[in-house]
Amino acid sequence: MNNTLKPALGTIHLWGIAVGLVISGEYFGWSYGWGVAGTLGFLLTTLMVATMYSCFIFSFTELTTAIPHAGGPFAYSRRAFGETGGLIAGMATLIEFVFAPPAIAMAIGAYLNVQYPELNPKYAAVGAYVVFMTLNILGVKLAAMFELVVTVLAVLELLVFMGVVAPGFSITNFAANGWAGGEHFGLPAVSGIFAAIPFAIWFFLAIEGAAMAAEEAKDPKRTIPRAYIAGILTLVVLAIGVMLMAGGAGDWRTLSNINDPLPQAMKMIVGSNSNWMHMLVWIGLFGLIASFHGIILGYSRQFFALSRAGYLPAGLAKLSRFQTPHRAIIAGGVIGIAAIFSDSWINLQGMTLTAAMITMAVFGAIVMYLMSMLSLFRLRRSAPELDRSFLAPGYPIVPGIALVLAVVCLIAMLWFNPLIGAVFVGLMAVAYIWFLMTKSLRDNAPRDVMLQGE
Repeated sequence: MNNTLKPALGTIHLWGIAVGLVISGEYFGWSYGWGVAGTLGFLLTTLMVATMYSCFIFSFTELTTAIPHAGGPFAYSRRAFGETGGLIAGMATLIEFVFAPPAIAMAIGAYLNVQYPELNPKYAAVGAYVVFMTLNILGVKLAAMFELVVTVLAVLELLVFMGVVAPGFSITNFAANGWAGGEHFGLPAVSGIFAAIPFAIWFFLAIEGAAMAAEEAKDPKRTIPRAYIAGILTLVVLAIGVMLMAGGAGDWRTLSNINDPLPQAMKMIVGSNSNWMHMLVWIGLFGLIASFHGIILGYSRQFFALSRAGYLPAGLAKLSRFQTPHRAIIAGGVIGIAAIFSDSWINLQGMTLTAAMITMAVFGAIVMYLMSMLSLFRLRRSAPELDRSFLAPGYPIVPGIALVLAVVCLIAMLWFNPLIGAVFVGLMAVAYIWFLMTKSLRDNAPRDVMLQGE
């Protein structure tokens, strides 16, 4: 069985993947945070989360360049903490990357529904899965070039949005009822700031997925640091800018629980018949498509890496004639499509399906961030021989800040989302039972020096 990925990606491709994975978070999802924290409270939440992500990425890059493996966080934790550590990080990453795409697909459906009210958003979401799974199967270079093009268009469109809305921006609009629906800071505002954490994380969720393209990167020790650093700076600027401009366009409360806040914010300034409005809806789709397409690449590489290492059935590690893990791509798609059609009989904490899937993906992400930072500290001691072409700046303070803020986020997530947290723990427990029952798969897996050392 051929299970070796082919290096084909340069710095610009990796930047496109890193930013593209995330950029849908600038288009939708984050505005649910206004519903619980208000604009001012959510601004504080976002600044805290942006600090966590900046510290995390500067630290995570050390791991990615030292262990350029398709499993990303799974590989680092497997090397640092053995088979069980690999399971925790690998399954948390898989949950993050499998639950995020259905939320994005539903947003694609919502955006298309703006132009075609008779189109069922769920069918549009399924169509998106079919199209972009196919594109991912046809080759990583083709997929990465497409990702780069739609990412650049999505970034430009966000800049256009900010430029068009700016003349109508009012700080009074942004600040009105900005502390969890009230005019003054108090205990409800504090509660809202922590309750809004998953929606601030959505601004940056999945940037770490570019690590899963590391085996397909040319000269990963140079290209990955450049892509990651440029990527996190791009996303922080866009997140703050979009949130400020949208919140100052009018009554932000009308945008706080919908899947298309940017078109609705622009409508407040230019009206529903403006050409700018129609352009935003159509080009805005590129942001959703970039993330959707990129996360399919991410979840497929995680399925592939876990299967190759014996954590999942070996068949998922088989490559197509295009050198892509086609079975892994299809497996994640089946789960995502099932999630899209499950909202009629599953209700979690009274949330919309989109908000619930965002929250589930964030649980996976935070656990993976914790495991990654712990792996960084552990590997500094246990594997000093690793070729670390990029060292985490400000070690141990910078990764320590990322670790502490991730713990704060996890505690807040569990406090405000106990039911979804319980489902997440249940999924991890099922994975652990499978892990205990399938030791022979790992014993028979090909030896991997990056996972196990010399």
